[in-house]
Amino acid sequence: MAHVSSHWRAAALWCLACAASTAAWAVPSYDEVRGAHRASETLVLSREGEVLQRLRTDASVRRGEWVALQDISPALRNALVLGEDQRFYEHSGVDWSAVSAAAWGRLWHQRTRGASTISMQLAGLVDGDWRRGPGGRTLVQKLGQTVAAQVLDRRWRKDQILEAYLNLVPFRGELVGIDALARTLFGKAAHGLDAREAAVAAVLVRAPNAAPQRVAQRACALLEKLQKQAVDCEALQLYTESSLQQRRWPAAEGVAPHFARRVLAEQPAAGQELPARVRSTLSAPLQRQAMRSLQQHLRELQGRNVEDGAVLVLDNATGEVLAWVGSSGALSQASEVDGVLALRQPGSTLKPFLYAQALAERRLTAASLIDDSSAHLPTAAGLYIPQNYDRRFKGWVSVRTALAASLNVPAVRTLAMVSPDAFFAQLGTLGMPLRESGSYYGYSLALGSAEVPLLQLTNAYRALANGGCWRPVAAAQLQNTKQAAPAPTCAPALDARAAFIVGDILADGNARAPTFGTDSVLATRFWTAVKTGTSKDMRDNWAVGWSQHYTVGVWVGNAGGEAMHGVSGSSGAAPIWAELMAQLHAQRPSRAPQPPAATAARPALLRTAVRYGPDPATGEPLAAARSEWFLPGTQQPLFALEQAGPSPAAASLQGRILRPAPGTIVALDPDIPPDRQRLQFAARLAAGDARALRWWLDGKEVARGAHWAWLPWPGRHRMELRDAKGAVLDTVAFEVRGAGVK
Repeated sequence: MAHVSSHWRAAALWCLACAASTAAWAVPSYDEVRGAHRASETLVLSREGEVLQRLRTDASVRRGEWVALQDISPALRNALVLGEDQRFYEHSGVDWSAVSAAAWGRLWHQRTRGASTISMQLAGLVDGDWRRGPGGRTLVQKLGQTVAAQVLDRRWRKDQILEAYLNLVPFRGELVGIDALARTLFGKAAHGLDAREAAVAAVLVRAPNAAPQRVAQRACALLEKLQKQAVDCEALQLYTESSLQQRRWPAAEGVAPHFARRVLAEQPAAGQELPARVRSTLSAPLQRQAMRSLQQHLRELQGRNVEDGAVLVLDNATGEVLAWVGSSGALSQASEVDGVLALRQPGSTLKPFLYAQALAERRLTAASLIDDSSAHLPTAAGLYIPQNYDRRFKGWVSVRTALAASLNVPAVRTLAMVSPDAFFAQLGTLGMPLRESGSYYGYSLALGSAEVPLLQLTNAYRALANGGCWRPVAAAQLQNTKQAAPAPTCAPALDARAAFIVGDILADGNARAPTFGTDSVLATRFWTAVKTGTSKDMRDNWAVGWSQHYTVGVWVGNAGGEAMHGVSGSSGAAPIWAELMAQLHAQRPSRAPQPPAATAARPALLRTAVRYGPDPATGEPLAAARSEWFLPGTQQPLFALEQAGPSPAAASLQGRILRPAPGTIVALDPDIPPDRQRLQFAARLAAGDARALRWWLDGKEVARGAHWAWLPWPGRHRMELRDAKGAVLDTVAFEVRGAGVK
């Protein structure tokens, strides 16, 4: 009976051996193994094919790129063969001499080196059936591994076996493959490992999680064999302990970390494998230039409490992202925050859309006169008193000047015509859905009190560049197919004629001169239209504009929301914007757009010569005569203020006070420096020299001449206009509210 059982056991073992041998023959080829290799990082490439960013996307292991054997240090190759498989180049997959020695040692209970060859270990790495489990390999696994190793040696070249082994073997902790080990522990590529580093790496193959002291002892013994001379083992131990603690390979590296995350978010859904390389729309030279320009300019602003910024460049025609800089990198204390997507108050950068809406609704023309003077608008929360950036009023100005010079009071008056709710809806059609309603923001919406990200704001400006046609930003990944993806359907968000007029205004250097001067950094040598903006308390600074081919948006500020110190629209974001525009058009011209063509439904724009009437206070023309664009039916040759006839009492007077009007209430703003809140007085003398006029405030002479700027003081006041002999010509009473500073 026992004899029968032994026969059955022998037969069963023979069947298992046959099954193991059959499975072992199904060894993948070298090309299949290399093709299946996936790094734990995904590389995001530029449109030119350059690596822009490396991001870790596999949290289970740390695996680098596949490294060819010729790119691996010869010292490491020698150390590995010497330490793991001295007869690697002689045997055919199994070292039968080592197997015999191991069997003899076990028979006599002697400690011997294992008989596992590099080929046998590789068989376990490429085929999970032969992989060592927690309890070791079973007899069937050992048989299968032995056969698979011989099959590998027959089908693969020795250099292929050694190369695959070094790329697949686990080293220490989560590190798999020589590329991950070399970069993490030694901070270099695999080809740069010296003999000392090679010895440590080779020892880690056999004992990946051994104590540092044990690793150092084995590495010292191996290094002595390699160099055939004595080694300072104490120094090697210190070096080994230090190296094993290193983590020199960051999880992310490159010049486009925020953009890379967006690209990967567009990749296959969860559960599907990410591609090893993704080719994006970014231009590598432009991305580097944008990063360099942002960092350099922020360094120049050092001491003004500004450390963050963001840059976005879009192609007008395709909507492709050409540059995406989410932060200032090392200069920022919040470099992980993506400034392109962060919600910020856009300030005056919303004004072009407001004026475009007013033009399209024929409430205004580019030549219309609008009053830039102290305004007191009643709201549910009290009086809303807008101020200009430079804290001064310009009086009656044209819409062209009001927009180009970024005057706040005219913008608020324009919003009062359009209504906050209608403007709120307009911003929504431009891809800027706001958190609250138009009535929530009220008149402050004209000055950018809502919050929008740079991405949506820049793409809305791209709609202005495309004649009011809004399309979403294109996918961040370039199509791998030769046939381009169809362009998204155009959503007409703005009247094309109004968009053209707004662009013409924002390109007019003379119109922006009252605020920015004639030599502003915004003035480029080629055609561009640009608008700056600054939010309340100087927390955010913007410059957004477009050329014939590109739209560029720049934000400068602090990720934490702290106010900047003395950073204006022309000194903050504008220089970066201008520098990038110059880079984009170094070899490519930018021409002014042609006015929209006439259609059956929409007549073309009209170009009409206009002139302006006199300023009642000075008698000079309110603006210089020029040629202006009009929507059909809105053109007129003369723009002047209607003159109300003087009262009988005033008619008999030789002089009149033109400003302020009787009963004016002036509210002081505590956030504005007092010397910037001067109240302007203006008078006219019917005949004679206006320099003879005398201003008497509350019974005291304070000034002479036709004009005077007074630093207001709270209280009720009475101003008298007198002639040289002291006769009273006119009188006004007014009130100043708020806290004053002596």
